[in-house]
Amino acid sequence: MARSMETLYVISVAAELAGMHPQTLRQYDRIGLVIPKRTKGRGRRYSAEDIAELREIQRLSQEEGINLAGIKRLLELRRDAARLAAENQRLRQRLAVYERGRGRVFSAAPTGEVSPLTKFPLSRVVRGQELVPYLPGQMIIWGENRG
Repeated sequence: MARSMETLYVISVAAELAGMHPQTLRQYDRIGLVIPKRTKGRGRRYSAEDIAELREIQRLSQEEGINLAGIKRLLELRRDAARLAAENQRLRQRLAVYERGRGRVFSAAPTGEVSPLTKFPLSRVVRGQELVPYLPGQMIIWGENRG
């Protein structure tokens, strides 16, 4: 089992790094603003990311005058935006894979054999007469008629 190399801080150190009282961190944990990791004995352990979030909460509260309920909602929206941005990126990557295959056409034989088809654009069509080339073993998909 691999152990995480992330540095975690006990509540007193995290509070000092964030410029807050440890009781404030406990309150934020109770109301769900910043939820630290827990030890087996239920002790709180704060990551550097948690401490940065605590500092942001303090800034929003003191400088912007936002109450804790508003800060909680703002943090939820930020997390949602980050999650959606990651999902959007993942979907764009999947779409790019599909786009690369666009325009490729395959045929399947009754035996299950799949083979690519050749796209063969028409260069000239004589009205009233359509010429169909015969190439043994291949199917041809015609492009648009250009009369």
